[in-house]
Amino acid sequence: MQLPTPEDLKKRRNELGLTQSELAKRAGVSQPLIARIESGDVDPRLSTVRKILNAFEEAEREQQIIIRDLMHSPAIHVSPEDLVEDVVNLMHIHGFSQIPVLEKGIPVGSVSEDLIVKLMGESKKKSISQLKVSGIMGEAFPTVSPGISISVVSHILERNPAVLVIEKGTVVGVVTKHDVMKLLQN
Repeated sequence: MQLPTPEDLKKRRNELGLTQSELAKRAGVSQPLIARIESGDVDPRLSTVRKILNAFEEAEREQQIIIRDLMHSPAIHVSPEDLVEDVVNLMHIHGFSQIPVLEKGIPVGSVSEDLIVKLMGESKKKSISQLKVSGIMGEAFPTVSPGISISVVSHILERNPAVLVIEKGTVVGVVTKHDVMKLLQN
């Protein structure tokens, strides 16, 4: 077994599009140590090299997973004209905590448990249940194409509960944080 040189490690990190900080976090070491290893200032322990190589392998696996393989299709959704009561029932049946709002196949908003609970605290239950979705919906979820990698979608999901997958102008699927977390079980 030939150990990689500092140049080899830096080249592979750059090919994977990782910063020194991202690699350090994945490998469980400090960013200054990565910088020193790549510059040749320090000769790392074998265990440290193994951690770095494992981090590279993990990053490669993530980049090989594309959203088409992970998304739920068809995307269960509601329309702006649906009643909140119907949305709550649909979310309950499917175990969703949020749901996209589509109008003629185009994302126009979203409804989440958090939003409904907030509205319930501000009003009476009956008055909310008979409202139309268009009167309470939040912003639409971000959209991506089906060929995008899981690493890109993971970053989007850090700030959003779900991502819609659009192909040829039509919503073909949805990916949630829960879907990405399920990858850890494999």
